[in-house]
Parts: sequence; structure tokens; C-alpha cells
Amino acid sequence: MTREELEHVIRAAADVAGDHLIVIGSQAILAQYPDAPTELLVSQEADMFPRADPDAAIKIDGAIGDGSHFHDSFGYYAHGVGPETATLPEGWQDRLVAVRVPEPPENETYVTGWCIEAHDLVLSKCAANRERDWAYIEATLVHELVEVQVLVSRVDALPIAQHERDRVTETIEGIAARVAKRRMAG
Repeated sequence: MTREELEHVIRAAADVAGDHLIVIGSQAILAQYPDAPTELLVSQEADMFPRADPDAAIKIDGAIGDGSHFHDSFGYYAHGVGPETATLPEGWQDRLVAVRVPEPPENETYVTGWCIEAHDLVLSKCAANRERDWAYIEATLVHELVEVQVLVSRVDALPIAQHERDRVTETIEGIAARVAKRRMAG
């Protein structure tokens, strides 16, 4: 998904939900990095929920979600999710990055997709502990989109058990060490 496609999905989802949106999935990276490396853009879905009424995410999923006419027409879609879908560090709401999208036809009004900040995004992927996310996390470090020190400093703000926070820290440090080793060798 490209930044332009993310904006299209935000506009369509806002039309369905009648609200601004919170984007919590991997494509949130496009808010801070509109030209993010291609290995971060492989997902064809944007995970999101309406800001004022998260329960209305089901409307988004039904109208422009996986297998919808929207998906068939454009090759990408919105995945209506709830705020509980991502484990995010305390204070994440204060770090949201706005993607303001003009609403046609007049283009004088805007809808906003509030995307989670890159470090919070990476931490949520670490907390999820899914093997499919390791390459994504590594790519954010390789391309210097996130800083290890910032990631580690926010680990204690994750609402998970201490042993899980320890695992997240070990994951970050392990991936960072691999990246550093490759840089030194190459």
C-alpha cells in the first residue's frame, strides 16, 4: 500500500463511519514516512477504527474490507479493528501522526487518519510476538526509521506483564545487534 492508497482508504472509511480514524496497523508508517521502503508496504490492508466510536469499525469492515467491492476494485482495503487489537505503550494517543485527506468534491474539508507513531508501531509488533513481523521490525531499524534507545525507553510503558516486557526488550536488542553486525560486515 502506498501513501496515496492509504489516503484513499482513510477517505473511504471516514465516509462509511462518519468519523476521523485511528490507523494502528503496519501501514501507519506512511504517516511519518510517505515514501517508506517497499518491504514495509507489502500489506494490502490498513487496520483502523473510528476515533469517536471504535465499535463502528464493523461498518468499515463490511463496506470496504477484505473481499468487498472496494477491495476487488482497488486491490487494497480497510480492516475495521478495535483499539484492543494493538498493544501500545502508554501515551501513544499523544504521539499520533495526522494524515489529513481532502474530502471531494469540494476539497475544502478534510478527514484525518490519526496514525500511530513509528516507535509505537514497532513496539506493538514486538508485543504481538508474531514471526511474520520480525522482518518488518528489522526493516525499520535497517532504514533508521526508529531508534533503538527510544524503543527500549518505551518498553516499560507497555501494558503487559514484566516477563513479556523483558522479551520485547530482548527482541529489540537482538534484532538491533543483527542489523549492527551486518552493517559492520558490509
